Amino acid sequence: MLFASLIFIFLLLSCGKKEVKQVSEDSKITQESFMLADVIKNAYIKNDLFTLERNTTKDSYNELIEARKIFDIAELSFTLHWVEIEDSTVNLQVSWRGTRTVKGKRIEDRGLAVFVMEGRPLKLAKVLRDNPFKEPE
Repeated sequence: MLFASLIFIFLLLSCGKKEVKQVSEDSKITQESFMLADVIKNAYIKNDLFTLERNTTKDSYNELIEARKIFDIAELSFTLHWVEIEDSTVNLQVSWRGTRTVKGKRIEDRGLAVFVMEGRPLKLAKVLRDNPFKEPE
């Protein structure tokens, strides 16, 4: 009886494990791109040029600095739509809403942007379509 109980407990413990699925590489890259977009957004709002430079390519950083919106206070929100991964390039499509206050005047705008990210770790290489960091033309 004791032997049968031990075998039953052994079978119960050995068969009860669930298979743990590994996170796919595409899923990891997607998560990294979401986090990078959030880091860049927060750095922009805080006017943290060091963080912007660290998370963008040289050309992208120069473009952001030259064309950035001037503000006293800014709010920016992203709604993520899709991610396209091709080799070492990630295209992250987001719709965005922004509000900035300049000398007491509140300005609202919105748009749809594609963040092109490259490299390992990912860095922002360029912004296509409606750039949320750029002064409207």
